[in-house]
Amino acid sequence: MKPMKKNTSIPKKYKLLYESSLHEIEKNKQDIIRLEEKLNLYKVENDFLKEQFRLTQQRQFGSSSEKTPLQDKLFDEAEMPHSEEIEEAVSEVRETTPVEHKKSQPKRKPLPDYLPREARVHDIPESDKTCQDCGTKKTCFGKDVSEQLKVIPAQFKVIQHQRLKYCCKSCEGNVSVAPKPMVLFPKSIADASLVAYTIILKYVDHMPLYRQEAIWKRNGVDLPRNTTCAWVIKAAELCEPLYRLMKQQVIDSNYVQADETPVQVLNEKDRKNTQKSYMWVYRKAVGDPIILYEYQQTRQGKHAEHFLMSFEGYLQTDAYAGYDWAEKCSGITRIVCMAHARRYFMDVVKTSKKKNGLAHQAVDLIGELYRIEKAIKNENTDARYKIRQEQAKPQLDKMRRWLNENIGKSPPKSAIGKAMKYLMTNFEKLCTYIDDGRLHIDNNLIENAIRPFAVGKKNWLFAGHPDGAKAGAILYSLLMTAKAHNLNQHAYLTYVFDHLRGCESDEDYLKLLPTDMDLEQRQKLTL
Repeated sequence: MKPMKKNTSIPKKYKLLYESSLHEIEKNKQDIIRLEEKLNLYKVENDFLKEQFRLTQQRQFGSSSEKTPLQDKLFDEAEMPHSEEIEEAVSEVRETTPVEHKKSQPKRKPLPDYLPREARVHDIPESDKTCQDCGTKKTCFGKDVSEQLKVIPAQFKVIQHQRLKYCCKSCEGNVSVAPKPMVLFPKSIADASLVAYTIILKYVDHMPLYRQEAIWKRNGVDLPRNTTCAWVIKAAELCEPLYRLMKQQVIDSNYVQADETPVQVLNEKDRKNTQKSYMWVYRKAVGDPIILYEYQQTRQGKHAEHFLMSFEGYLQTDAYAGYDWAEKCSGITRIVCMAHARRYFMDVVKTSKKKNGLAHQAVDLIGELYRIEKAIKNENTDARYKIRQEQAKPQLDKMRRWLNENIGKSPPKSAIGKAMKYLMTNFEKLCTYIDDGRLHIDNNLIENAIRPFAVGKKNWLFAGHPDGAKAGAILYSLLMTAKAHNLNQHAYLTYVFDHLRGCESDEDYLKLLPTDMDLEQRQKLTL
């Protein structure tokens, strides 16, 4: 009798149940994968938000300086000693170097010789002028001199113009009167020096006119702000020929730096008072410096394009798209500021816990370029070009290779990802500075020109009218250009106001500009 065969077939209902279980398992796997992907996205978003939070904290509460610890050694970390080595080195120096307290004491600069001196002689009592040992009268053989700086609050002086009159007594006629003096504002109480002082307080010392009004009142002088405001507007109008000539010199140069900063202007036509306006700034970056401010309602690139309409040469800016029009002009070569590229990486360095991450590596590479620039700062144009080709060009090639190798290693939306994209997008324009020894590696000079304006608007907050913004642009241009030439700004502006009314031609106006002023006169106005 044959043994019975086992029935190995699975009942249909179990088979369906099995297949359903497999399907459910597969579905769960897919759900787990989707959840993991979602979790990864949340992690990336969380890291991004944390990074943005740290950056915001750093910008609001941290140091704005882009210097990092041990700045001199930052760009060569292989040579940077560890903290223990630093402490040992310091200890060794302390043991081997004699302590010289006098040399380490800060020295006070002497007070300027041109300041008037008021001598106050301090003598000993008459009883001490006779020697107690022998009774002989003592002889004064010298004196110990120390100086203190005294301040005298603003002093006012009334200049009274007296025009002498003559007549013939014989015929009781033929009257002659001395001509009227040439003053800035006829029929006004304001001397050129007072108008200049008002402008200096407002635009250099950042003191709004309403505060100035209170100061004048405290000194017993009634100068309402509407009066001083009228002085500022009128003075700017009289300086428009100077501004026009300065602009022409900027256009005629072949190297200009440009930047822009927001400003609040009220009572603009067809615009709300809350809308931002802009102050555009241009700097003649070769030869005698000229700094020009121009008020415009928007940040549209058409304003810079119109201002530089006939310009040919190098235009150095940040990577703002409003300057992209320059790349279509055959006569203009655009350069991008290296400091902006470095700044993006520095934001990451300030908030990163990693000590040798990609941001640190980028700062090291860019820092070596700045080290080269520091070394050639006082060289002539030809030497600067030669050294850049020998040293900066290989460093830029090294930075390009590093960028190509690492640009895909970070999320594009992260701070380091954005920094690397900025560097990659603008790399060619960042390298252009090595092609001419006159060019600068960055736009810091124009940013330094913007800084006083940025500080000022924190005090006066807004311009009350477009006319005030235009006046500010003209006066800032004169003041910052004077500063760039190391002139005393109040003395310079007073000199300009004293001679404006006598100008009849462009040649006369040119003589009032720091770039064309008589050398002897410039020396009188120099700080």
